[in-house]
Amino acid sequence: MLQVFRLSTVMAFFALAPALGNAQGASVAFGGLKQDTSLPVEVSSDQLNVNQADGTAVFTGNVLVGQGEMRLAAERVKVEYTADGGGISKLFASGGVTLTNATDAAESREAVYTIDSGNVVMTGDVLLTQSGSALSGQKLVIDLKAGTGVMEGRVQTVFQPGSAKN
Repeated sequence: MLQVFRLSTVMAFFALAPALGNAQGASVAFGGLKQDTSLPVEVSSDQLNVNQADGTAVFTGNVLVGQGEMRLAAERVKVEYTADGGGISKLFASGGVTLTNATDAAESREAVYTIDSGNVVMTGDVLLTQSGSALSGQKLVIDLKAGTGVMEGRVQTVFQPGSAKN
């Protein structure tokens, strides 16, 4: 039986092919994870430990972070506050990190989200799924403001063929 690939899948493959061939890195559209980083950040967890001395808070157990439509889930999230204590500077997530929004999802061992810049750096066995296709590597740097990302470290991908319509 002959399978026909969707044109967008084939075009995406050829766009990624040079990066996949040299395993240096692959740029990916991350439109589903485009995010307004000025929105409030909501956090829920099983436990919270606050350290006034170093200006951090550590959420543990079933941590869920929400900002707009974006969701980040992990076992542990350390929150680093701004120098004046008036806002959040960075989130350090570890333990089965999952970042989702709209149609895109990314999984990794760890992630660091720098709020002001809108950058998320996911490291350790990263898996990105978009519309039935998967891309994996060791590091994914996401620019939430632009909706783009770069996968690095022995990048591999699997594209799902579309079905022919008769």
